[in-house]
Parts: sequence; C-alpha cells; structure tokens
Amino acid sequence: MLPYDLLPTNLLLFAIAVTLVAGFVKGAVGFAMPLIMISGMSLLIDPRLVVAGIILPIVMSNGLQVIRAGLGPAREALYEFRLYVGIVCVMIFITAQFLTSLSPKTMYLVLGIPVTVLSVLQLTGWRFSVAPSARRRFDWAVGLLSGALGGLAGTWGPPTVLYLIALDTPKAKQMAVQGVVYGLGSVTLLLGHLQSGVLNRETLPLSALLLVPAGIGMWGGFLLGDRLDQEKFRKLTLFVLIVVGLNLVRRGIME
Repeated sequence: MLPYDLLPTNLLLFAIAVTLVAGFVKGAVGFAMPLIMISGMSLLIDPRLVVAGIILPIVMSNGLQVIRAGLGPAREALYEFRLYVGIVCVMIFITAQFLTSLSPKTMYLVLGIPVTVLSVLQLTGWRFSVAPSARRRFDWAVGLLSGALGGLAGTWGPPTVLYLIALDTPKAKQMAVQGVVYGLGSVTLLLGHLQSGVLNRETLPLSALLLVPAGIGMWGGFLLGDRLDQEKFRKLTLFVLIVVGLNLVRRGIME
C-alpha cells in the first residue's frame, strides 16, 4: 500500500511539512523531533497512524546522533547507564503492545499530556537533584516512566534529559548517553510496534516516506543551527509545543 492510499494528498503534504519542521529543530537544537511530529500531525491525522509514521524517522535521526557522538563514548555511556537503558528499552517494548487497545480520545490524552508537561518543565528550567546513593532507585523510577512514555507516545527523550541534568552529568557525556538511549530506544520502538501491529505492511510506506523530509530537515538544521540564537529558538519551540499539547488534551476531553 502506498502512502497516498492511507492519506489524502492534503494530509500527506501536511505530514511531510510537519516532519520537515521536526527534522530542522532536531538538527538545530538536538531535541523535540518526536514531540513535534506527534503533537503536530495528531491535529489532523489519526494518532495511531501518526505513531506508525514517526518510527523510521526516529530510528534514522537517533542513529545519526549516535554516530555524531562517537562510538567510543557511546560504548562507555552504555556500560555506565546500562540499568537505565535496559529498563527504558524493556518498558518501550511492553507498553507499545497496549497502543492498539486505546480509544482515539484516550490517545489524544496519552499524547497531549506528556507533550504539555514535559515542554513546561523544560521551558521553566525545572530540575531536581539525585544523590549518588539514590542512583539505582532513580534508574528504576525514571526508566519506567521514560519507557512507558516511549512505548505509548514515542517521547522518552525529555525525561532522560531531565534525569541526566539531575545527576550533574557533564555535557559531553550527556550527549553520548542521549545518543545511546535514543538509538537503542528507537530500535526497540520499531520492534515493539512491529509486534503490536501498529507498524505493518500498510503503514510502513508512510513511515519510509517521512524519512525524506526528516533527513532534509535535519540537514538544514545542522547547517543553520550555529547561526540561530539557540536558547530563544528552543524556548519558542517549547512554547508552540505547549499550545499544541493543550489542544490535544482538549480534544481528548471534549470530543
């Protein structure tokens, strides 16, 4: 089945445009690709189809992030954070299996609430601290939360970033850890939704098509990222995500 068999031309162009923007933001500031794709496309497109569509672009973008961070630092990050990474991946796979049983209204809430809350937390600069003695407990707690959000909404990145900041992780190591968590998590998401049936012969072509605008957007973001005021651009992106996320919550409650 071709993508235009799933969506009319206007919605297909809309999905491509949202993905292009999401790729640009990912390339420019290194985050928010799933948040933008999920929250943006779900305004007009069935949420389950949106989740299927984002999977291959997420795998591609996170693979590039691992390569850019370097394989050596990635191996070290994987060893140090192996418990957290393992919990996230297992939870992504498990919770992905429940996606097909959710009603459309519930899906809007599942997508809208995390987008809104996580964007507000990042916009306000909220952070917490984790003592070394509590590290194992927080690996479990944050890992379970991140993985559950990943399997259902494709957004396990923001909780991971907040956790790394809470651990006072150096910037270079943060990039390596994020690359590992995003890379392995996205592969797990792919496998989880192949198992759940969300990604199948009908939806796979759409996800493959969205690789193109995602890649073009990231390339543009890489080129222009250094010319942007990244902090202002980041805050503007988060503000837009909050507005879109609140609209998804409204749809989940009122429609």
